[in-house]
Amino acid sequence: MIALWCGSIHAQEIVSGSEKTILSPDSNLSLRFYQKQNGALRRTFYYQLTYKGKAVISESVLDLQLDNHLSESAMALKVDKQDKWFDNLVVKKIVEAAKDTSWKPVYGENSVIRDHYHMATVETVKDDNPIYRMNIELRVYNEGAAIRFYFPENEKGTYYRIMSENAEFVMPEGTQAWVAKWAQAPYAKLPLVNWDGEAERPLTLELPNGLYAALAEGQLVDYSRTKFKLSTVKRNTIVTSMFTPADLISPLATPWRVIMVAESAAQLAQNNQLILNLNEPSRIKEDSWIKPGKIMRVMSQTTKDAMNNIDFAVDRHLQYILFDWKWYGPAFSFDSDASKVAIADFDLSGIIQYGKEKGVGVWLYVNQQALLMQTDSLFGIYKKWGIAGVKFGFVQSGSHRWTTWIEKAIRQAAASRIMVNIHDDWRPTGEQRTWPNLMTAEGIRGNEEMPDATNNTVMPFTRYLAGAADYTICYFDKRIKTTHAHQLALAAIYFSPLQTLYWYDQPANYNHEPELEFWDNIPTTWDETRVLQGAPGIYVSTARRSGKNWFIGTITNTSARNVKIRFGFLPKGKQYTAKIYSDDDKVKTATKVGITTRKITRDTILEVKLQASGGQAIWLQEK
Repeated sequence: MIALWCGSIHAQEIVSGSEKTILSPDSNLSLRFYQKQNGALRRTFYYQLTYKGKAVISESVLDLQLDNHLSESAMALKVDKQDKWFDNLVVKKIVEAAKDTSWKPVYGENSVIRDHYHMATVETVKDDNPIYRMNIELRVYNEGAAIRFYFPENEKGTYYRIMSENAEFVMPEGTQAWVAKWAQAPYAKLPLVNWDGEAERPLTLELPNGLYAALAEGQLVDYSRTKFKLSTVKRNTIVTSMFTPADLISPLATPWRVIMVAESAAQLAQNNQLILNLNEPSRIKEDSWIKPGKIMRVMSQTTKDAMNNIDFAVDRHLQYILFDWKWYGPAFSFDSDASKVAIADFDLSGIIQYGKEKGVGVWLYVNQQALLMQTDSLFGIYKKWGIAGVKFGFVQSGSHRWTTWIEKAIRQAAASRIMVNIHDDWRPTGEQRTWPNLMTAEGIRGNEEMPDATNNTVMPFTRYLAGAADYTICYFDKRIKTTHAHQLALAAIYFSPLQTLYWYDQPANYNHEPELEFWDNIPTTWDETRVLQGAPGIYVSTARRSGKNWFIGTITNTSARNVKIRFGFLPKGKQYTAKIYSDDDKVKTATKVGITTRKITRDTILEVKLQASGGQAIWLQEK
């Protein structure tokens, strides 16, 4: 059956006037688009993607299933003879354009982001009814390509029901994928055969030609979440898999289907600004109230414990504390009122005032039940209380309904100057550019699950391609499966403008460990980021600059490893003092982290010996 299907494709002819090739600004990436005729009535869109002449995506279908019409794959199996909505689309013209601008995020991994691409808009109409129009928008960046469908406003106000997307990604034989079945699942490196179910996005791929790629989703704001699965009719082929249909009114655009491409895993991880560039600019005009920072959860919710945590936050240079669930009652009950405190010994107004005097803000957890019942009023109440942000808990995600609900809740929070952290099975697709009050999100296998070191080395090349993640870093908890220097380094490797530290820890755990000065001084937003080296599941080394200071984190998997850190990213003629925090069994503390100091220039090569599940953190200060 697969052979017959492939043969029928090759028998088709390219439709005259439908073909266009778009090059990236550096000419390394080439995206070829075209339409083929199959018989008298049926036409199909295709694309191909290459990098420096190497195949990334071979001939692949671009298609949507509208209403109850069948997908390309279904027709290949001869399930039904109904015509598809796409069958009689005619390419009227192809308009080319280019853009090269830069923008400054409110916070980020870099203080300036360049938005540079070449694009083509393929304008089509139905040959039997020209009021039905559809554009295919193609963008090619140096970092990858992005494709989406756009339906212009219809003069009859037409409704569209998109049942599924049927975009294909035909990969080279021997490609392997880093697959997670849900947002907080562990990753497994798998060939493109015999997957069980869907794979989360971004989906990172290792190609046999040495390239790395990632399939991702951009600007999911009014649509259904789309993951990935294997084609049942074509070898080495990944296809999109929508959670539910999406009911829309023109004008409308589908989310961007993104193909990131890089020559190394480190380069892939560094290029994640592509997802932000596929979203709209910030809609928050006055954003001085959006303040990144470090946050600690209050484990025992009493007034006394809250005051102790605020004092600890001041000592440890944290900007926020969080009161987690049940402060307002049972989290999963619609009867719980999140505008009232349900704990007897919990003077929330006094705690907020004490924190204000100390320069420490307060965040509150609110479960989705309360958010659904009280969203229209709740953020306004919290603004009056002086709350800095809200952590959304146990959100539902995936369907068109829940996508638009989350988008609305983020907007409503912004209107009341409330920052947001979204937890559980949800991942960003660049929305934080448009709504920078969305500080971070979970959707990650973090320290709530206490994963091993190998898991931690996978994340920079997979989940973090989608944007900031709330890993909830720990330090003192006995359940952590890594060394303490490994946990220390995560604050430099993992990006989150709201960085949770000491997740399962309490002030009483602290015993004046000197290495914690690294966390005391590290910021959560950056002027410059360099992913220096690494590979998923093995190791990673990342350097980030804030002002004149650099913070570097290096971690390995469950195997010991020797790596070399080169400092060629430093400016010429400058000298730095490096404080190096490493695992050292000879140190007479419970955490076994030693501190050494040395001089560093751009010519330095630092030999690093990492213990199994270990890590190293470096703080560079310019002399």
